[in-house]
Amino acid sequence: MLPMVKREGGGDLVPISELLSYRLSRTSSALSRSAALRYRREFDVSLGEWRAIALIAADPTLTLNRLARRAGLDKAQVSRVVRGLVERGLVGRTEGSGRSRQLALTEAGVTAYRGLIAAANERDATFAEVLSGEEARVLGRALEKLTDLALSLERRERDRLDDA
Repeated sequence: MLPMVKREGGGDLVPISELLSYRLSRTSSALSRSAALRYRREFDVSLGEWRAIALIAADPTLTLNRLARRAGLDKAQVSRVVRGLVERGLVGRTEGSGRSRQLALTEAGVTAYRGLIAAANERDATFAEVLSGEEARVLGRALEKLTDLALSLERRERDRLDDA
């Protein structure tokens, strides 16, 4: 085992397994993997497809570009997901303003969404059950604060990259 290295200003540097970002990432990955397995087994959709279906259900005015931004994914990746959903008859495209085409769930897509969102809510309730009311409130607030900070740091890093 490597010896601990001192941080600037004092304390020891912690190993990766104790870094908050690493722990959150591992938790997020485990949540996503278990969801992906269930959604594939019960609804024959991937996690990316589920997210696209859910985002389209929440905002029927989405275009491919806006869906990619909301999902936080590359446009090409979202394009492949949407193409598959269109081929399976779960999503349709309608003419929007200019050259843009809005995405909408088909009747089969709405049926799939209802099953998926029920399963997602069931999973969410299972996770919430292990937390007390106070723990849930604290976690919610902590996640909000961490998200705000992460977005701020991301903007700062983008600015630094642009300046380089």
